[in-house]
Amino acid sequence: MSGECCGRSSSSNSLSETSPLLRINPQLERQRTSLKLIWSEALIVLKYAVPVFGINILEYSLVVVSVLSVGHISTSALAAITIGEMSVNVTGLSIIMGFASALDTVLPSAWTSERPELVGLWTQRMMLIVSLTLMPIIALWLNAEAVLLKLNQEPEVARLAAVYLRYMCIGIPAFAFNCVSRRYLQCQGLFSVPTRIIIVVAPINVLLNYILVWGPSPTRLGFIGAPIATSISYYLLTVSYLVYGVFWADRRAWYPITIHNLPSVFGWSHLGLLFKLGLAGVGQTVSEWWAWDIVALVASQLGSEVILASQSILVVTSSTTWQGPFALGIAASIRIGNLLGEKDALRAGAAAKGAVLLGFVLAGFMSILLLTFRGSFAYMFNDDPDVVTTVASIIPLLATFQVFDATAGITSGILRARSKQVMGAVLNVTAYYVLGIPFGIFLAFAPSTHMGLSGPLDRTHSCTHLLRRVWCRDECVDT
Repeated sequence: MSGECCGRSSSSNSLSETSPLLRINPQLERQRTSLKLIWSEALIVLKYAVPVFGINILEYSLVVVSVLSVGHISTSALAAITIGEMSVNVTGLSIIMGFASALDTVLPSAWTSERPELVGLWTQRMMLIVSLTLMPIIALWLNAEAVLLKLNQEPEVARLAAVYLRYMCIGIPAFAFNCVSRRYLQCQGLFSVPTRIIIVVAPINVLLNYILVWGPSPTRLGFIGAPIATSISYYLLTVSYLVYGVFWADRRAWYPITIHNLPSVFGWSHLGLLFKLGLAGVGQTVSEWWAWDIVALVASQLGSEVILASQSILVVTSSTTWQGPFALGIAASIRIGNLLGEKDALRAGAAAKGAVLLGFVLAGFMSILLLTFRGSFAYMFNDDPDVVTTVASIIPLLATFQVFDATAGITSGILRARSKQVMGAVLNVTAYYVLGIPFGIFLAFAPSTHMGLSGPLDRTHSCTHLLRRVWCRDECVDT
């Protein structure tokens, strides 16, 4: 009895008013903290991604408006601007964007480091690299007609496409500047600034296209009005970025341009590192853009206008839905880079996991949306019942593909944040050109399968992104 009393007394004495009544499991508490941290970082990545998505859609509209305005001139004009725009994307914009993606690695961590002026220094170095890159691009565009004729294009289409490319040479330097300066602002968390700028410029681009292509006779230029309008819009963006950068951006990010500082800008070792990262970024970007063109070429060999029209609708749909994961990838790259610059690896890993989870949610939403409206979706593009039926039959594959596409877009951004562009390029080339495209061609044409359009369009990219997801899983999530 006394022992029991002593035991109770001893236990009673060990408690106080501040003693916890419940014992907390440390492992469970760490798990809850981890989930809370991932959720917190996911919300930050989503906050970053929304304005980036707006920028991508509105900047893409600058080109779409030109195609729509010219398409009503003539069939040859529509074919020419389609070929010209594809040439601009493949031989110009994708290369510039690939090089500029190297800044996703160096700028965010520089901004949160002890030397934020390195943001300006790396930006100046990239400006030098893309300026040199423009030289062969412009040279190719100025001689585009001869190249297109050698590729068996119709003479009139080749001539008009070459004219389009010639006038796009005016705007390509501004596009390059905009790609670099936008990342200069975004690494500082100024995501809304480029969005507000493009919201103003996009309607001006529509007005310019009308005035220069279809407007009154003093201003009407016809076909060449479209590339001129696009070029002017690019320069309006450039002027806006310059004005904001000079008068409102944080001066800590700028590296003064003086004779004394020029050796730092032109340092060969640092330029070589940035060029290497940029070249790997080009490998990532170009390999993916070219793969879509190869898929379009494969689809054209199936020999039916219905197939070609259906393929066009599905490619446009995939390109549009891809903008969401692409924006999440950019946002994740910047957030992770900022955290690595602060030497906070725990939160960087949580941000990577949160971004991937957001990708799954987005992919699920897009898949449900496509499946819900699969029977009527194609009517937005075409009234042919055969086209509508063909698109509806392939939409389930396209809906499944959203999961792989979302994961790939986000993991690419995570790889860029960790200086893994080379790995991303190797994965892209291997997955697309060794596995995905040959497998898609086999499924499309082999007598044993003969899947037609569903072979190259969906299986190619699903195979590609599945490989990237499996290979990148540990690298991307365990940041």
